[in-house]
Amino acid sequence: MAVNKSCSYVEVHSCVLNGVSTALSESSSIWSELKELSEIEVMNSISCTFDDPFDFSEESWDQCDNMLQTTDNKIHVASNLMDMDQDPRKRLCFADGRRKVDYVLVYHYRKRSSVRGSPSQHRLSTISNGSYPLGVEEKDTEGGKDEHAEVVVDVGPPDPADGEKIIIREEFEGNLKDAGLEIEHDKENKAHGHAFIRLHAPWQVLSREAEFLKIKVPTKKSYELREEKGLAATMNEVWRKLNQPFQPKVPHQEQKHSRTKFLSHCFSRDKLHLYNIDSKDTFFDSATRSRIVYEILRRTACTRTCQTMGITTLIANGVYDSAFPLHDGDFHPSGQAEGKNDRQLLHDEWARYGAFYKYQPVDLIRKYFGEKIGLYFAWLGVYTQLLIPASVVGIIVFFYGWATVETNIPSQEMCDEDQNFTMCPLCDRVCDYWHLSTACGTARASHLFDNPATVFFAIFMSLWAAMFLEHWKRRQISLNYSWDLTGMEEEEEHPRPKYETILLQKRQRKKKNIKNKNETGHEKLTWRDRMPGYLINISSILFMFGVTFSAVFSVIIYRITISAIMAMSPDPDVKSSLRVTVTATAVIINLVVILILDEIYGMVASWLTELEIPKTETIFEERLILKAFLLKFMNAYAPIFYVAFFKGRFAGHPGNYVYVFNDYRMEECAPGGCLIELCIQLSIIMLGKQLIQNNIFEIGIPKLKKLCRTLKDKEREPEEIVEQPGRRQQWHLDYDLEPFDGLTPEYMEMIIQFGFVSLFVASFPLAPLFALLNNIIEIRLDAKKFVAELRRPDAIRAKDIGIWYNILSGLGKFSVIINAFVISFTSDFIPRLVYQYMYSETGTMHGFINHTLSYFNVSNFKPGTVPSVSSLGKDITFCRYKDYREPPWSSEPYQFSKQYWSILAARLGFVILFQNLVITMSMLVAWVIPDVPKNISEQLKKEKTLLVDVFLNEEKEKLQLIQSLFSRDLTQEQQEELKVSDQTSLPLQQSQPGPLPPTSSPAPRTRPRAASFSQFTRQMSMSPQSNITQHTAV
Repeated sequence: MAVNKSCSYVEVHSCVLNGVSTALSESSSIWSELKELSEIEVMNSISCTFDDPFDFSEESWDQCDNMLQTTDNKIHVASNLMDMDQDPRKRLCFADGRRKVDYVLVYHYRKRSSVRGSPSQHRLSTISNGSYPLGVEEKDTEGGKDEHAEVVVDVGPPDPADGEKIIIREEFEGNLKDAGLEIEHDKENKAHGHAFIRLHAPWQVLSREAEFLKIKVPTKKSYELREEKGLAATMNEVWRKLNQPFQPKVPHQEQKHSRTKFLSHCFSRDKLHLYNIDSKDTFFDSATRSRIVYEILRRTACTRTCQTMGITTLIANGVYDSAFPLHDGDFHPSGQAEGKNDRQLLHDEWARYGAFYKYQPVDLIRKYFGEKIGLYFAWLGVYTQLLIPASVVGIIVFFYGWATVETNIPSQEMCDEDQNFTMCPLCDRVCDYWHLSTACGTARASHLFDNPATVFFAIFMSLWAAMFLEHWKRRQISLNYSWDLTGMEEEEEHPRPKYETILLQKRQRKKKNIKNKNETGHEKLTWRDRMPGYLINISSILFMFGVTFSAVFSVIIYRITISAIMAMSPDPDVKSSLRVTVTATAVIINLVVILILDEIYGMVASWLTELEIPKTETIFEERLILKAFLLKFMNAYAPIFYVAFFKGRFAGHPGNYVYVFNDYRMEECAPGGCLIELCIQLSIIMLGKQLIQNNIFEIGIPKLKKLCRTLKDKEREPEEIVEQPGRRQQWHLDYDLEPFDGLTPEYMEMIIQFGFVSLFVASFPLAPLFALLNNIIEIRLDAKKFVAELRRPDAIRAKDIGIWYNILSGLGKFSVIINAFVISFTSDFIPRLVYQYMYSETGTMHGFINHTLSYFNVSNFKPGTVPSVSSLGKDITFCRYKDYREPPWSSEPYQFSKQYWSILAARLGFVILFQNLVITMSMLVAWVIPDVPKNISEQLKKEKTLLVDVFLNEEKEKLQLIQSLFSRDLTQEQQEELKVSDQTSLPLQQSQPGPLPPTSSPAPRTRPRAASFSQFTRQMSMSPQSNITQHTAV
């Protein structure tokens, strides 16, 4: 076989293709051997590399000709598929099986047309070092028959836009190679599909970027931690043994409890001798490697083809579809505990529901996903742990109410039929008078949550919120210390793609308006550029508030109309269940509206934040969080605020009711108070929101998205190409997973839950218990999602949870005010205290119900509002209603009584007292609990001192080495000068043959490592023989 060597120098590329196709078509045995090849090996045996395509000789052609003669050797084809028996670790490497894939870029390609030609015409796939191994795209099923078939060939881009993207990709990947990254491409063996670009960072790149990013790594220097003694050591040992069954079985977990601590220092290429570098391939873990590559991708620019900066802009412009680091192989257990990768360990010890009782492997989470995600799960773990004491106290409060319901005097008076309190109608015309004893069940249920223990629980939860924040600050400091984040500097962020685009448009407009087009300046977006976005933001947020209030008002109208309709029913059972039915159905409608508006508000908040054109991702995330939290907070708590503080306050009184649309009377609270309705509202919304939105949506929506994306990809794939299942590489498997969209949804649902637990906890003491049960499931659900259903996120460094801590702190302070008003104005706690100590004749609660009910003369009803039919008889003169007003026989009938003003003053006084007491106690808790644990502060000081000693000793050793070398040089030079003087004093000996003494400089020596010029000059000045060393050559 011979290769045509008559090609011109300009047609090198096509000549190589024709030569390869001729070779493959002439040898039928090659095609039979191709079927037996392993599909993952690189065909290095037939790769020809030309450093300069216009500088080659005939020997190069002969070399390629010899390589193409493969009658005895198999051709190894670089393919995307993998044998079933292949080592799983090689699925994470380049085709050579050695270089690890640190990052993957994905783009969609489409070939323009298909041509008639030989099936042996093939494309070249570029490997990382720039060589061009030949790849076989299709196999001739009929051996070596030279038959023409229709083969898809890339003869050009389908449109100018795709052509421009190809050029941009070429420039971007060329810049990545210039930055030191190694690249491996896929073969485009389909008419269209996804192409994967693998990136690998060699040691030179990793060490350079680690030094730039100031990544801290452990050194060889270690020290022993101070050993505790006495009772503290015994208690810690007992606690460690009790916690042992709850610890995850993670290898090397015992090192966490070791008394030996290695010092950490920012990586430096000049101090490699300080680090324990057993292997350069494993010194940096996979998360650190991917973070380094991502940093290079973010700052690499395409200045020749387009004015863009970084991979995020290219993805936004459609040049690439996505970019992500790879998971560490499959998450299914391999059966061997020692051979498990980090992903399998996380799945077995963290993401399984069977591990719900175990602590989270926070250090392993941080190692695999990065500090930002590690801090989220650490915060979620601390929050869930502290819900345990809150749940216990809530259960105690609930059972206290259940145990004392039989001895509660107000409940007994309401249930006593002998009292015969005839109440005024609940609606006009169709509603009849009714007896208070019919509301006995509501009164007894209200006592479960409205009892003296509720006040204690509200104070406890306010202090609990303060303790939670302080405990988290201490935990955060501890994690920063153990994760080597202390002293971490803020990294400079690159602008967002939209900001760059709008800024480029502004520069282009400015260049058109100025005469000197070569004039350049540092342009930036001002408030004038953002003013339209700000105006749209303000108007849209106000509109969303209006939508929320409209939804609440619509539910109020529903409650009023349904109550009137059910009151007209002749069935007594329907009338008896009126309040429960109306309340339950209204809350369910509220829940559905909240879930729908939550999804809408999330998209609206993102759209509004884009209009503000924030410069960096951090600013964008903070503004998005604030808008989303504000909208979702109003959406979730508006119905609860209405029941707690507004329902029944503006309903009026008999004879002077407030009407909506002149037909519907404003609703009133139940005879037992609005607290029981607030409890029902809060429990249904909280449980429904957690069950449906946080769990079902999190499980169902990602699976639906994955199914839709899979079906869409199948439609786009050519029908003639069918991939074999189970033989795909890791980057194909990861691309099928759902992309990571950030932690904002995860934090948001927990913050809203924290509001349910802290804001209205006085009305629902079981809220911490339900939050605890939800979070136990939520942790494993999120873990399963991160490990098995999401692409691996970029490892991002973070020292804290960011703006979420400020929101938590604000909610904690706001909860003090809300609970004070709930106890004062929503519950009957203050009226009971005022009656018992001011108006009760016996000092007990006997007569409290009669004291809270006012009289109304039925003759004062407005025409058309009197009950048309009354089952209680026509001799009713007075009816009762719950309010503190003067009786009809008073000089000022139906005006607020003195009791009303006394109770109002007591309520306001309690609010002031409660707020000041709780805030003072919270500040005391924050002052007593230090932010930095004592042992951490001591270890930080000790490590700082040890590091200084290490560097001082190193400098001392350098100076001693330099001094010894110079003293050796001085001694040698003095001896040489003596020899010269002796030789000059003996002229007769000059005629004797012999070697001449050196007269210029001493023998060359090795320069000491890391000796600076300043150290050298300083040592010379300190030497007593400085006048002699001036002539010494260095």
